[in-house]
Amino acid sequence: MQAFIPPKFNLALNWTADLLFPVLLRAMHNINEIVISKSDKEMIRKLRNDRLLFFSNHPTTAEPPIAFHIGNVMGTRFRYMASRQVFDWGFGLIGKAISNIGAFSVIAGINDRESLKTARSTLAEPGGKLVLFPEGEPTSGENDSLMPFQEGIAALSFWALEDAKKVDPDADITILPAFIKYIVDASRDEILFDLDKSLKRLEKKYSINPGNKNILRRFMTVGKYMLLEAEEEYKIKDAESHDFDYRIGRVRHEILDRLADKLKPTNYDYGADAIHKLRLLFAYIEMIAINYPDPKLPKLTKEELEWCKREAVKAFDFIVIKRDYLLSRPTPERFYEWLARYESYVFGETPRALGGAPSHLPRKAYVSFAAPYKLSEFYSSYKKAKKETIQSLLTRLRKDLQDMLDKSLNLSQPLFQPYDIGD
Repeated sequence: MQAFIPPKFNLALNWTADLLFPVLLRAMHNINEIVISKSDKEMIRKLRNDRLLFFSNHPTTAEPPIAFHIGNVMGTRFRYMASRQVFDWGFGLIGKAISNIGAFSVIAGINDRESLKTARSTLAEPGGKLVLFPEGEPTSGENDSLMPFQEGIAALSFWALEDAKKVDPDADITILPAFIKYIVDASRDEILFDLDKSLKRLEKKYSINPGNKNILRRFMTVGKYMLLEAEEEYKIKDAESHDFDYRIGRVRHEILDRLADKLKPTNYDYGADAIHKLRLLFAYIEMIAINYPDPKLPKLTKEELEWCKREAVKAFDFIVIKRDYLLSRPTPERFYEWLARYESYVFGETPRALGGAPSHLPRKAYVSFAAPYKLSEFYSSYKKAKKETIQSLLTRLRKDLQDMLDKSLNLSQPLFQPYDIGD
């Protein structure tokens, strides 16, 4: 398979995507509407001629098409750095489509020179615009939290500015941070009916009698059975002497470490946090799947590679399940995030965050923006202390996204009182 997929621009395909965008967004992501305030539309339109880096949160696979829409609102076109695996979805048809509207591939976890060169050349062009997701891949599936940011995106920003200044000494790059919040677009009764129906399917699988428990308690019960099944599968002993979150952590690390034993990545740290482990292992699986020319990669049969993919998805299912996340704010959106994990683990369905089926019920996507700023604000410091300045840029970017995340919480209200799991 081709290791690097370059961006292209097919005018007819872009026009077709513009025309069919609302239909495609509903069909692929079950999103009815993208909500951007009038003042934000006016603000971003003023940036249409800037060299621009667009950053947003990345909990699902819906953010790139939403960025495409934002480009249309601005009156411009973006280029997008996308995970190499995405280009193989739909037997490669998705890859052909997105490359023709400006997407190019990147393999996370390695020095992907072609991808980095393309990103830098995009921003060196007058008016060049690039979409980057600082959380990287795989997406978390959690809209109310942020994963650790990847440092490479900040370094890339400065490299691109240096390239642009070689052409134009006065060149600058505008940083535009955004946050995308998804809200279930259905009545409370519709949501409760759908959650009840989905829970009954899971409860039947585990022979659970829900009795008179409310939906929040039933979600906790299914999670307990799922955890017990995983502990038995991975032979984790003396588990019940610990709390739920600790036990979930043991399962995900056991899955990840067994996967590392199979893939044998040279820089795998068994003591690292689960997110960093998963990112590295996903990168290895991706490189093996495309026959990336690296003699250090293990030679796996098709069956072994499929086993690795399944185990990586299982780890993904357990990677962010934290009891307090749902109990402290049991909103419709958090219920559905957990439900996606349950259905993935129990029924083998591909999680939506990894390109699976769209959400059960329609949603609206609310987009907010932080105040844009110039990368040149950091440039003199970068010339003196690169590592420290890269961290400063990441800190500012994360604060911007976290502030928007915090403000977005009020867009959705809990279905139950926090921690109300009954008797």
